[in-house]
Amino acid sequence: MTTLDEDLEDAAAGSDQRHPGLRRARAWLSRSVEPGTVDLWRYVDHLGPVVAVQRLRSGAAPDALRSLVGARAQQDATLADFQRAERCGARLVIPEDDEWPFLQLHALTLAVADEPADRRNQSDRTKAPVPPLALWVRGPGRLDELADRSVAVVGSRASTAYGEHVAAELGHQLGERGWTVVSGGAFGIDAAAHRGALAAEAPTVAVLSCGVDRPYPAAHGALFHRIAETGLLVSEWPPGSAPLRHRFLVRNRLIAALTRGTVVVEAAARSGALATARRAQDLGRSVLVVPGPVTSAMSVGCHELLRDEQLGARLVASAAHVIDAVGSIGADLADPAPRPESVRDGLSDLATRVLDACPVRIGVSPERLAAVAGCDVLEVLRVLPALELADLVQWTGTGWRVTPPPKEPRSGRRPGVAS
Repeated sequence: MTTLDEDLEDAAAGSDQRHPGLRRARAWLSRSVEPGTVDLWRYVDHLGPVVAVQRLRSGAAPDALRSLVGARAQQDATLADFQRAERCGARLVIPEDDEWPFLQLHALTLAVADEPADRRNQSDRTKAPVPPLALWVRGPGRLDELADRSVAVVGSRASTAYGEHVAAELGHQLGERGWTVVSGGAFGIDAAAHRGALAAEAPTVAVLSCGVDRPYPAAHGALFHRIAETGLLVSEWPPGSAPLRHRFLVRNRLIAALTRGTVVVEAAARSGALATARRAQDLGRSVLVVPGPVTSAMSVGCHELLRDEQLGARLVASAAHVIDAVGSIGADLADPAPRPESVRDGLSDLATRVLDACPVRIGVSPERLAAVAGCDVLEVLRVLPALELADLVQWTGTGWRVTPPPKEPRSGRRPGVAS
């Protein structure tokens, strides 16, 4: 079995974009370097992953970059990572693969180009719009295909029953319409959105802050197993990696970048979902917000997003609203909100005026109706039969009145007598 350095040397000598050394180089980077660093991504993009890894391991890379690797420079766990991935049915997807979601992640490539050259002025690593160097993926779906028509649904972990109901409904309705729901697999809104999509027998994608073989939270082991059966578990970190706190903030940019828009269902004033919404806005993606009760602390963040005029967030209340915002122009339009139908809806202006002129209790003559409605008696006589057929007015024997509502059936008990 060849060593990493031998594979790298062999890959550097050839031009095969599918050489095992290339994949092994990106696997090494995924474990040795925390993602989100602008300078390191630029270094790998400029030299290529094979040469970049060779220089990082040999000490030929700039000191600032070697310090990011530290003691990991001489370590190599790539073969063990591939074995762990094989055991759980995962694979490494790299930019050289056909499955790589080029179109979606191109927004990160454009955004990182605007980062200044001076490291001191660059965005913090947890917020920097840096494209991933590789992605560990577990599940049968193709990453590029599932990301093509996808929407992120995010929100608070400490969600309310209202928020979980809305998230599940959105997940289910989006799944029914052929859209992929992307979220972070956390408690609360994330889990509700995933379960809603699964209930519609639609694939869903969970972007994790740990290895795809390590369910976190542990209580979601069964949920992640179901997601991996039809959808995808995605992570920048190799199998076995722990869910460290800073990694949750780093992965938010992926949730925003892989999708056409981000829906925030519930978010407190300091919710991590707000960070995902900001990342989506920075990448030119739609930011969609579900409003909540003004008395709910779990919706304070949502309302602040809607109040931010520069953010340009849109209020949504259904999957149809979401698709209308992120779908194709002219192909994914939302239907108008249904409104209760009434027999009055089809009445002409004259018929409406005559009906409004009819008293509730006593019947009056057509002449009286004409005087109140402001029209001729002949016009009243012309519309009264149609109103009677619609069961809106009735003849009392002495005049016309509004048809009274049907009486409720009597209970058969005398008032005040308990059963």
